[in-house]
Amino acid sequence: MNIQIFGKSKCFDTKKAERYFKERRIKFQRIDLSSKGLSRGEFNSVKTAVGLGEMIDNKAEGIEILEYLAYEVDKEEKLLENPSFIKTPIVRNGKNATIGYCPDIWKTWE
Repeated sequence: MNIQIFGKSKCFDTKKAERYFKERRIKFQRIDLSSKGLSRGEFNSVKTAVGLGEMIDNKAEGIEILEYLAYEVDKEEKLLENPSFIKTPIVRNGKNATIGYCPDIWKTWE
């Protein structure tokens, strides 16, 4: 298992996800989404696994700018430019990915 957790330092669900894997002694790599963001490859992998709509944090400040973008490709570019618009935590295990706190799905990865 090769777990990556993309999260924000002040996100409660990110902390819960980290605790979930720590308690089970499963090693993971933590990536600060605010400072590092997602590479295009990582972004596309997560988008394929969960869908673009699931990735958008509708509560993020300034998110309304996405409403004015007609094309999905433009929305993707805006999300890559502004990782604060992406929901957290993103937990990846190879080609599998989840967004949010999803212990029921993570159990199936073990």
